[in-house]
Amino acid sequence: MSIATVDFSGYNNAPVMNYPAPQEMKVLDLSDGMDEEYIRSFEWGIGKYNEKRQGMYTASQFGGTRNIHMGIDIWTQEGRPVFSFYDGTVIYKNNNDRPGDYGPTLVLKHQLEFITYYALYGHLSEMTLQNIEEGEEVKMGQQIGTLGTENENGDWPPHLHFQLSNRDPGQADMPGVVAEEEHEEALDIYPDPRKVLGPLY
Repeated sequence: MSIATVDFSGYNNAPVMNYPAPQEMKVLDLSDGMDEEYIRSFEWGIGKYNEKRQGMYTASQFGGTRNIHMGIDIWTQEGRPVFSFYDGTVIYKNNNDRPGDYGPTLVLKHQLEFITYYALYGHLSEMTLQNIEEGEEVKMGQQIGTLGTENENGDWPPHLHFQLSNRDPGQADMPGVVAEEEHEEALDIYPDPRKVLGPLY
């Protein structure tokens, strides 16, 4: 069963950060690229799922074709705490330290009655990786890390990239953006994070 078909209305998930009510956060349109000064002018910003973003992903690993965003970004200040939205297990951690990459990253495994699914938390601090171990059990609402600085998280303005997967990624990584030819399959593998985060926009 795919997480995309599960009704989460009966589950009590925790927020992944201490953000305000959705109407108090700025929903960003990054379809024409990223203006860093503009993003930094908001205390809290939301980057949308399934958004085609032109000109943002210029590092070599993106191949010049990957630009459709498969997670949700929560843009805010470095050092802010990040929480597990549900009970789970830390199964992978790594510092993906190439320019343009996630930097310190965790993947948690979650089990519901009917399905197993995976959540990636990207752009964390290096201290996060020192304070948590693979195999560690975490509870809903437990702090699992903090947001990293621009120097730690792949040269991006501080934010959390949160992404769901129906498949075990096998490592502390998931393709945060995909190419057009991968898009249809990616929508099935990486469902909308609002399934568990609620209606952020």
